[in-house]
Amino acid sequence: MANKTVTLTGTAILAALVVIFDYSMKYSGLKIIFPWLPFLKFDFTGVPILLSFYILGFYSSIFTSAVALFAILARSGDLVGASMKALAEFSTVVGVAFAIKSIPKFKRGVPIIFGVLFRCAVMFFANLLILPLFTSTLFVAVLLQSPLIAVFNIIQGFISVLGGMILKEAVIKKIPAFRK
Repeated sequence: MANKTVTLTGTAILAALVVIFDYSMKYSGLKIIFPWLPFLKFDFTGVPILLSFYILGFYSSIFTSAVALFAILARSGDLVGASMKALAEFSTVVGVAFAIKSIPKFKRGVPIIFGVLFRCAVMFFANLLILPLFTSTLFVAVLLQSPLIAVFNIIQGFISVLGGMILKEAVIKKIPAFRK
């Protein structure tokens, strides 16, 4: 029972951290604009999502990704933007999780790369499908912007994965019970 309690409490704390990161970065103006596509902004919202995966497991990251979706939606009213952010961060988790399960020898490098590449692939197809349907962006424009969107997703993916990994190491040093 204690393990379930720790997982539930930890997930709730990390989900709250997702909300805090999103709101504080938005209203403080600390989100960094991607220079080539100013509608894309770097933030740290994905870090607690990846941290929840690393220390609490896959189901915890599903919940924290859903909280990111609802927090961004509540703050902005932008269903498309909120959905795309949650999908991007969750697809990074899926890529990392798949690589850890499939290639257990490589505990660091391969899952990081695979998570970022999986994020890029998922977001490429999501952008091709979603943006022309729900925004006034033409399919050709989305296709032409795809390389820049991929660069953004690579950088943001590394921020999320490496941030989550660094915090995981810090948490494990302080609380060895989280070591898997």
